[in-house]
Amino acid sequence: MFYTYILLLSNGENYVGHTDDLKQRYKYHQDGRVIATKDFRPITLVFYSAFSSEIKAIKFEKYLKSSSGHAFRNKRLI
Repeated sequence: MFYTYILLLSNGENYVGHTDDLKQRYKYHQDGRVIATKDFRPITLVFYSAFSSEIKAIKFEKYLKSSSGHAFRNKRLI
């Protein structure tokens, strides 16, 4: 399984990513091992979705990072 996820950072911003091991990746974020989020801890996992292929997870991540994806995320997911 592959996952696309959204984290809520301590500064109120959202971080969108994808992974094949959600528990491990979340732990990396919590431990400060991810450069993009290490200065914005604590973090909260607010959404995730599972996909059967990595390509689908990456496409959904890219969509969530687009302007129409931001509107969808804010209205429907968080």
